[in-house]
Amino acid sequence: MHIENSIKNLLKKVLPKDVEIKLEVPPNKELGDYAFPCYQLAPKLKKPPEEIAKLYAKKLQKIAPKLISKIEANFAYINFFINPTEFAKNVISSVLKQKEKYGSINIGKKKKLLIEHTSINPNAPPHVGRARNALIGDSLARLLRFVNYSVDVHYFVNDVGKQIAMLVYACKNKKQLSFEKMLEYYIEINKNLTPQIEKEIFDLLYKLEQGDKKVKGQFKKIVDICLKGQLKILSELSIRYDHFDYESKYLWARKTKEILKQLEKTNKLTIDSHGRYVLDLRDFRLDMKDPVLVLTRADGTSLYSLRDIAYTIEKLEKAKENMVVLGEDHKLYFQQIASALSLLNYHAPRAVFYSHVLLKTGKMSTREGNLVLLQDFMKQAIEKANQEFKKRGNYSKKAIKTLAYASVKYAILKVSPEKNVIFDWKQALSYEGDAAPYLLYSYARASSIIKKAPKLRTRADFNYLNSEAEKELIKEIYNFPSIVKEAASHLKPSIIANYAYELAKKFNEFYQVCRCIVENKQEMAARLALVEAFRYTIKNALLLLGIKTLERM
Repeated sequence: MHIENSIKNLLKKVLPKDVEIKLEVPPNKELGDYAFPCYQLAPKLKKPPEEIAKLYAKKLQKIAPKLISKIEANFAYINFFINPTEFAKNVISSVLKQKEKYGSINIGKKKKLLIEHTSINPNAPPHVGRARNALIGDSLARLLRFVNYSVDVHYFVNDVGKQIAMLVYACKNKKQLSFEKMLEYYIEINKNLTPQIEKEIFDLLYKLEQGDKKVKGQFKKIVDICLKGQLKILSELSIRYDHFDYESKYLWARKTKEILKQLEKTNKLTIDSHGRYVLDLRDFRLDMKDPVLVLTRADGTSLYSLRDIAYTIEKLEKAKENMVVLGEDHKLYFQQIASALSLLNYHAPRAVFYSHVLLKTGKMSTREGNLVLLQDFMKQAIEKANQEFKKRGNYSKKAIKTLAYASVKYAILKVSPEKNVIFDWKQALSYEGDAAPYLLYSYARASSIIKKAPKLRTRADFNYLNSEAEKELIKEIYNFPSIVKEAASHLKPSIIANYAYELAKKFNEFYQVCRCIVENKQEMAARLALVEAFRYTIKNALLLLGIKTLERM
């Protein structure tokens, strides 16, 4: 049920066919819920807009549906007043009919979309900063599926780069090859890197690119250990992938050689003084001191950029709609890749850039070792949640984990991607204000009302939902499909998160002033239906963020 569309369809019945119908929201409630300005009709009808408004207001009054209680002319505007009882009935009935589907729209129907996210180097466990990529990507995949896109989630595995070669070198004499030890080995090799060791590392890369079976086996063993360990951590946060694409594929299939041949035809590919293949990007006026994209090393081995071009072209050929989630520090690199793709007559994927997650120690770096690992952060979340929530009741381990992970996810996703997240444990675990426990408690409170209420056969009388708190909650529930559309269009899970908080606030305001279990059965049935509509709406919103609900808190 979409009120704006109903009013527009009503206007179409009386207005000239070529009139553009745009509705406005009046500055105060006394002027109605929606208004249509008649200025554009004056030149066509050769009458003052005030007279036109009166003329059409009379015509519309005769054919107005029950949903519209009053239509009146006010200066040059036709004002529409929504019948609150019919509105409540329509909104609540719509939610209770659609349930888990409420809010879903068909903007992605019969469309395929490919999203690549996370794609962190498998040389160490993920840290909290990089986890933002996975959380945003996962939420976007959920959101886009909810609006009926056929979504494929891809992970690009860097299994042939220098960083992996460094780890292969670091592990060659190690007896204990566990995922937990990989970060320690990687930091160690970075600190002890010498020209001789670096030469041996590049020799490994050269042998790999030439197809040396022994070296290929060494790389595969290390990458498999690392990737398996990373995915285990991410799966704890319910993050899943449909496809894993390995960089090595584009070497063995000679895709990189094909891309170089195609780029040669553009007359933009040259060999620099170091013997490397570089792509001239001066025409694109990027913010670069040296406007070239380096594609190979002097020995002819390919760099990540060349393999990424080959990979991106393959993605673009699999699905017309493509997107990738990247850290803001990759903006220039993405522009370079986009420029290279345009030379080959391809449009780059739509990029979602995100900023840093900041803790008291500032930004994090895998190379330097000054980071907070995601697995440690998740353990800390459970410990802190246990300390905080055991004061409030007897929670199971499963409930504590749900609350802990929800707190981390919400604290990160509620912030617009382009802004830094300043993570604060006290705020993230709060039962009051803009935090996951507050939202989950609101849902659990609503569930408790439904559980305690008697089973009714009485039909609800929505005339009883006439308090300001009830009206505001109904309006907020009604807004959900529009919020979903906005979030999907702008690719911002933060829009869903902020909406969920506003919805929870409206519910708690309602709860403070309206008793749900009352003697009048028709009144009780109406209130319980509203509570149930809230439950479905906030649950749907939270699931789009990858947050599970709790029936009891």
